[in-house]
Amino acid sequence: MWAGSGCSRGNRWSYSLRVNPLRSLILAAAGNDAIRKLVATTPISRDVVRRFVAGETTAEAITVTRTLVDSGLTVTLDYLGEDTTDAELAEQTVQAYLKLLDRLHAENLAERAEVSVKLSAVGQLLDETLALNNASRICAAAEQAGTTVTLDMEDHTTTDSTLRILDELRRTWPWTGAVLQSYLHRTLDDCARLAGSGSRVRLCKGAYAEPEQVAFADKHEIDVGYVRCANALLAGDGYPMFATHDPRLVEILSERAKWHDRKPGSFEFQMLYGIRPDEQLRLAGEGHTVRVYVPYGEQWYGYLMRRLAERPANMAFFLRALASRS
Repeated sequence: MWAGSGCSRGNRWSYSLRVNPLRSLILAAAGNDAIRKLVATTPISRDVVRRFVAGETTAEAITVTRTLVDSGLTVTLDYLGEDTTDAELAEQTVQAYLKLLDRLHAENLAERAEVSVKLSAVGQLLDETLALNNASRICAAAEQAGTTVTLDMEDHTTTDSTLRILDELRRTWPWTGAVLQSYLHRTLDDCARLAGSGSRVRLCKGAYAEPEQVAFADKHEIDVGYVRCANALLAGDGYPMFATHDPRLVEILSERAKWHDRKPGSFEFQMLYGIRPDEQLRLAGEGHTVRVYVPYGEQWYGYLMRRLAERPANMAFFLRALASRS
């Protein structure tokens, strides 16, 4: 859920507010197995996938995590999948996270790597209590491993449910991270409520084609809303996590942090795996905490296609990123 590169179902970390024909074509490709095989087997396509997705297995995710940690970065890992309407599939997702957390602990990576969880992947669409119970199991395993959990945010229809589950989880695990989307009209109030001591909040712009009754649609309004929400979090006693690749926003956030007398380490920047890696290292070299959002799992193809579909201009962005390696 990144500003300028959005949050999502499947973690859309850029905002996409209008459907167009190219977006429809990309989404259609997401369901085409023949195109999936072509992307998976063509050498250039494989390079793109490997640049932005850690792999399909826990072992591959751990390898990428160690490389990032060894370079001075921190990590949050997302096991890809969402919108689960089957309790058995939700259980499979829980088991994948339990296995991942065991490996993070065994590999001495838990201090620098946490996990991000989409509640819709662990049963939220079936039953809120089921999602709470499953998320509780993941939080308990994270506590044993010595790390934390952040709850990803999805479309506005799930916001109240997600925040209710967050409140319940924080009764036992107060370090459970929240994600707020600045383009929603409600978010400035949510930031004020969640800016208390010890509260970890990731701020992103938002990813969904939401109705104007609940979300800003104008890009300038969205950017202004992001800065206002950032100020609310910086003014509080919590731990803000700013998800953005936008160079202008990074500069503004750095200045606002100084104005609020926030030292490096009292907040962090977050960016997607494979996006602006040189900038990630530059910020880390200046003493900032930089957390890389690392997706992995067998559902990588849908994730990659959705990322392009959120904003078809992302196609050029991804290709430029691949060519520049920066």
